[in-house]
Amino acid sequence: MRLTGCFKSYFLRGLAVLMPTVLTIGIFVWGFLFIQNNISIHINRGLAWIDVQIEGGDWGDGQTPAAIEKKDLWTKGWHSVAGFIIALIGVCIVGMILASVVGKSLWRYVEKLIMNAPFLKGVYPYVKQITDFLFAQNRETDIFLRAVAVQYPRKGIWSIGLVTGEGMKEIVNNLREEYLTVLIPTSPTPFTGFVIMVPKAETMPLDLTVEEAMRFTISGGVITPSTELDKYENRALVGTDSDSPEEVNEEKD
Repeated sequence: MRLTGCFKSYFLRGLAVLMPTVLTIGIFVWGFLFIQNNISIHINRGLAWIDVQIEGGDWGDGQTPAAIEKKDLWTKGWHSVAGFIIALIGVCIVGMILASVVGKSLWRYVEKLIMNAPFLKGVYPYVKQITDFLFAQNRETDIFLRAVAVQYPRKGIWSIGLVTGEGMKEIVNNLREEYLTVLIPTSPTPFTGFVIMVPKAETMPLDLTVEEAMRFTISGGVITPSTELDKYENRALVGTDSDSPEEVNEEKD
């Protein structure tokens, strides 16, 4: 029993330490392979075709051995990384273009076409909301003042809310109490939710930015705010240095 308890304790401890690192590396590897297999492969085939044409080779249905060798070199050999680099540079160029006035106007026109498409208009707005909050620099979260916690939809249940302003003057004057207007966002589209007016005294200020609160809501609580992550890491370090419950029980025995 003691050997089993030690194995379980050390295994769980090792798993807790290694899992975040393994998952992080796995996400980056998945992203790299996704780009390579779906985007870079086509760029590399184009580069292979250009290489063959420069050397005066044949890229017909038969494809000469030299052309096949060039194709394999660009799509399977070390040359294949060129497509990945070009894809990254292409994304940067698109970002530069969209940062200009002409680029923004052109993209608004493209978005209008997408929003009028029969099937795309039912999916695109929700995907855009998520990507805007995760990647965009100029966010629409400026309309929110700060993040708070309120007991909603009933006492004892705490929800993250975004303060949009002070309460309506009529309510404040009649009740003679300071109120806040709070948006309770829903997952995964945070701009849909419930607007409530709650006494300021019944709100709990959170050490979170509006952006962190949005990410927490969009991910359904999976993406942990950085402040909470720091607290978790501190607890993990303390737990690593101290004995596990199994070890403490064994020492008592």
